Amino acid sequence: MATDFASFLGRFLTAYLAGLRGCSPNTITSYRDTFKLLIVFLRDERSIPPEKLTLERIDATVIAGFLDWLEASRHNSVSTRNQRLAAISSFFRWMQSQDPAHMARCQDILAIPAKKQPHPDVHHLSVDQTRRLLAQPDRSTQRGRRDATLLAALYDTAARVQELADLTVGDIRLEAPPLIALTGKGNKTRHVPLGDNTAALLNAYLGEYRLNGPGHDGDAVFVNQQGRKLSRGGIAWIIAKYQAMTHDPVLTDAELSPHVLRHSKAMHLYEAGVPLPYIRDILGHVDLSTTEIYARASTEAKRRALEAAYVDIVSDDLREWNRDPGLLNWLATL
Repeated sequence: MATDFASFLGRFLTAYLAGLRGCSPNTITSYRDTFKLLIVFLRDERSIPPEKLTLERIDATVIAGFLDWLEASRHNSVSTRNQRLAAISSFFRWMQSQDPAHMARCQDILAIPAKKQPHPDVHHLSVDQTRRLLAQPDRSTQRGRRDATLLAALYDTAARVQELADLTVGDIRLEAPPLIALTGKGNKTRHVPLGDNTAALLNAYLGEYRLNGPGHDGDAVFVNQQGRKLSRGGIAWIIAKYQAMTHDPVLTDAELSPHVLRHSKAMHLYEAGVPLPYIRDILGHVDLSTTEIYARASTEAKRRALEAAYVDIVSDDLREWNRDPGLLNWLATL
């Protein structure tokens, strides 16, 4: 017979996360993995077998010990620790409405604070580095044209890599104004405008692969040699290949991933003066505070702001001391 914890956890992952909230498969997998680790911790460190694990045996002390174990034994980062805590907090927040008898226990667990961590650096490419990377594919070959179109679409839409991998022909509209529909976290769809050059590449690409006719709306846009849609790993491999081909030591040694291109587009938009709420909508962020990392990280925007504030105040006219009559007269009086 299933324990109360097993029953509630099953309902939480299926009926609540997948059904009521409509969370993406990746989000549900992340939550599931958190509870798998919690079960392993309780089995190995507290000698509680999974078949005897009940809600009464899980309290704030147990969760605090689990979080410490993640850092000490599994060498997880603070960010990963906080992510696991967020998943556990979501479960016990839901539990309060399911079984009020456990409300006090749930609230003790919900009171566990996330661990403070420094704001992470936003790794991004400069405009010139991005242009150099996107120019690497050999457009005289079919494979090169596919890769050039893929890189342009990934950068121009600031898509998450899974969003680009899932892109279908029906998600693209090339009539003016051209745009792409991206389905992201929580199965939420947003419409992102396309630049004219990216739209032209996509138009030529769909024509070359005969995807622009009727009956192809559900087909994947970017596929591998076997005709199956590219995976996240496949897209990352393509980026790494062209990164190595740049022969630019700064670019070659950079930490470059599909997400770095997403960061790069967001940073370039911010430094071009695009308001943060527009950037939030393009990126598909729920909260504007998530998008504000680009404002904190942009040294170029800070430089321009400082220059505007100090215009006509700070002068670069510096005289040599031995040619300053006032200073020489003052020195002579000493």
